Amino acid sequence: MECINCAETTKKYKCSKCSAPYCSVSCYKAHKDSPQCEELVEAAKAKQPQSDRYEEEEPTVYAPFTTDDTVPPEKLQQLEQSESLRELLYNPHLRNLLKQIDVAHNVPLAMTAAMQEPLFVEFANACLHVLEPINEAERAEFELCS
Repeated sequence: MECINCAETTKKYKCSKCSAPYCSVSCYKAHKDSPQCEELVEAAKAKQPQSDRYEEEEPTVYAPFTTDDTVPPEKLQQLEQSESLRELLYNPHLRNLLKQIDVAHNVPLAMTAAMQEPLFVEFANACLHVLEPINEAERAEFELCS
């Protein structure tokens, strides 16, 4: 595959919006806000059957079942109060990425792809900081390791 921006051969990354291949962060940044990206997204939507489109655009409202990883509602409410999360969510790219994960048919694959995005990693870390704050001993240990 060729990079959507510079035409270099690559298999490394794909745009989270339109799935176009790119080879580097600079190529991605040049591509993500381009009209070409939006055209590819619209073309993909147009090719998709109408019944699939509705299913993919419908966000998840309730978790179908709870697991060990399910966050209790009272903990989720703490996320609302986080100013750092609020600032991150002003970014339209992050909001679109979260929407794509929410409606993905293969959530583990969508999460793996999202974890390649530094902005998503920053968002995930901010969520963890709110939900599972580290104590002073853990903070000191972390700072020694980095």
